[in-house]
Amino acid sequence: MDLTIPGFHQGQIPVECTCDGADRSPEMTWSAPPAGTKSMTLVVTDPDAPAGTWVHWVLYDMPLDRRHLVAGVPDVAQLADGGKQGRNDFGRIGYGGPCPPGHSAHRYFFDLYALDTMLKLQPGATRAEVEKAMRGHILAHAQVIGRYGR
Repeated sequence: MDLTIPGFHQGQIPVECTCDGADRSPEMTWSAPPAGTKSMTLVVTDPDAPAGTWVHWVLYDMPLDRRHLVAGVPDVAQLADGGKQGRNDFGRIGYGGPCPPGHSAHRYFFDLYALDTMLKLQPGATRAEVEKAMRGHILAHAQVIGRYGR
């Protein structure tokens, strides 16, 4: 399974996807998941944050036939296709773009998982709740690492 984020040029996250711009989620596409997949989950984190890994986005129970996310996914708890968004470390539902303190560049991990189950968590779940529910159900994983600094 491959994950592609077309707006990342040479791994750089565009300003429009950060707190310095429109703070909108990037467009992304992925290849078909393996047989037996029932849902897809996306987790976006910044492991370089001063207080430890910072969660920027949690999106789970995405339908199996979904292969694309448009730029600017709305910050709503449940998407029209049934996908659910969790709470990020900014305390909000949906995507919260890179916003590193100071002038150092940070890495942002976009991790996509193919699961053999629906997580069936309520909208607004945390990364910890999603990762606990995913244990033992991951069939495939794809990752893109973007960078952003001020």
